[in-house]
Amino acid sequence: MTCNKMLFLIALLMSVSASANDFQIYSIFHEIPMTNQQQVMIKNYYVNVGEESGVKDGTVMDVYRSLSVLDPYDTKRRYQHKVKVGELKIIHADQKSSIAIFHELKSGIDQPRLEVQNFMVGDVVKVKIN
Repeated sequence: MTCNKMLFLIALLMSVSASANDFQIYSIFHEIPMTNQQQVMIKNYYVNVGEESGVKDGTVMDVYRSLSVLDPYDTKRRYQHKVKVGELKIIHADQKSSIAIFHELKSGIDQPRLEVQNFMVGDVVKVKIN
């Protein structure tokens, strides 16, 4: 195998392994209100990252959403934007997955508008480094 082919193969394997480390919210559970009174909806967010990746109870994770927008005029190109939605806090960690709760939601005039102004299945989570 030539050196160029070997370097290409190594680069390809590195890019695949880097994308494999993207963790995400894979399920959401919430209580169903039983009265007409205003109730706080408590939700569990299930994420596919756990203790073997260094996550433990109390770990705070950043939550991002990928937005795909088409430029229909000049280039007809699709642009990808990665927007921080907020933060989740791990309350139970297993080896490969965890349960998290709401910690902080990004909002305000200087934040991009999202169709769903909350966390949703498919949002990417990253361990917050302080």
